[in-house]
Amino acid sequence: MSQQPVPVPDGLVDAFWEYERALMADDLPTLDRLFAPGASTLRGDANGLLVGHDQISAFRGGRGGAPKRRIVQTHVQTIDRDHALVVAITELERGGRGQQTQLWARTRDGWKVTAAHVATAAPALDTRVWRLVGDPLVEPLGHGDLDGETVAVKDLYAVRGQRIGAGNPAWLDEARVEPVHARAVELLLEAGAAVRGIARTDEFAYSLAGANTHTGTPPNPKAPHRISGGSTSGSASAVSLGHATIGLGTDTGGSIRVPAAYQGLFGIRTTHGAASTYALLPLAPSFDAVGWLTRDAGLLRRVGEVLLPPAPRNPRHDLVAVPGLIRMAEDDVAAVVDGFAADHGAMRESWDLADLSLWLQAFQTVQAWEAWRERGGWLTGRLDTLGADVRGRFEAASLIDDDRADAARGVLAGARERILDLLGDRVLVLPSASSVAPLLGQGLQAVRDATMGLTCLAGIAGLPAVSLPRSTRQGLPTGVCLVAAPGRDRDLLDLAADLG
Repeated sequence: MSQQPVPVPDGLVDAFWEYERALMADDLPTLDRLFAPGASTLRGDANGLLVGHDQISAFRGGRGGAPKRRIVQTHVQTIDRDHALVVAITELERGGRGQQTQLWARTRDGWKVTAAHVATAAPALDTRVWRLVGDPLVEPLGHGDLDGETVAVKDLYAVRGQRIGAGNPAWLDEARVEPVHARAVELLLEAGAAVRGIARTDEFAYSLAGANTHTGTPPNPKAPHRISGGSTSGSASAVSLGHATIGLGTDTGGSIRVPAAYQGLFGIRTTHGAASTYALLPLAPSFDAVGWLTRDAGLLRRVGEVLLPPAPRNPRHDLVAVPGLIRMAEDDVAAVVDGFAADHGAMRESWDLADLSLWLQAFQTVQAWEAWRERGGWLTGRLDTLGADVRGRFEAASLIDDDRADAARGVLAGARERILDLLGDRVLVLPSASSVAPLLGQGLQAVRDATMGLTCLAGIAGLPAVSLPRSTRQGLPTGVCLVAAPGRDRDLLDLAADLG
């Protein structure tokens, strides 16, 4: 007996085309209506899986519309009278083809999408991550401990024959072609590494978010649909995505530690002045420090052997945890850091943190004063080339006079002495960032302020800090930060390799 084809259920095709028209018009209410309500609705793409109608709706509301396309082929596989799978082949206006697969269910309110997967042709170059990329962009200059490794260079370091873009197209247009490599880049090349490319940064590195008005937010594959963390955003994403093995960056107020925490990477901010900043575009020279990110602690240490000056090892690693600092993080992050401290026998100690807010304010004042001293001459008359958040910081920086900066430096001198005295020869355990990576589109200023209350300690005292990747109970990346006395970078790298 032959089996008859199952007919397409009534109303399904009309619902499918209504959805497609709404998608092209960015008609958010209709799209919300056509996706099934509840916590079990799914939408997936190359960036990750969204679970629940609310997450899907928030994603659509923040992306600014879907890429323009047309449907060139559809196929319906009927499951039963109330369920069907619709597969559509799409042709994108920008070129290339994609595929959309949707599971539809008939409800009392009509047909609804209960699960969807979207696939599009991958770009030849993800310009959110890279400004310039090669295969490689720069060949190694020698052989050594980094043979076979590839580097994503933050767009603040000089790469011979290229320009420094600093995350701002107007600056890039006027930048000179660099005659030499930055010393950090040169050392990596001499040790056998190749430069994979020049990676995106937040504008002039004056941010912790990773969101760049001009080029977008680099993806965070460890926490899809969440920010990447900045300002070493492109380098971090390149490493997390597997495009490079080493992300060379900088850390002024947390720009290695934050993306490391958000993306589940190992990262180090080096002792201020320990690694060469030659041919590196500064933000705030009193706090700028060379740093890098990797996917494993062994490579993090091997890069340190190349970029750090020789130093005697101190095998003693007495850990100290300050509950008041740990509680500055959100509960899920604090639980991870507190558990790490307990598992590794950290001594718990109460520090007087009454002046911490004053220290942070002084740090941000001096950072801003120096940033305007470095970039203000060029930015005068060009502030409109900046994204709103970075522009606001530079506008505020332009109003800081020398007397105010001098007073802040006085506060920092006392703070530095106090931090060094409290820390001594021990290793401080604290959160690398105050929270997991915020969702794209969320307000970020409060997160920035909370995180800098933690990260400013290393910046104020010029201390080395290593971020170790961990996960919250919800499975999101976070970081445990280890901070030691100046010059103990190699000790921290050894400890990171031991603790993983």
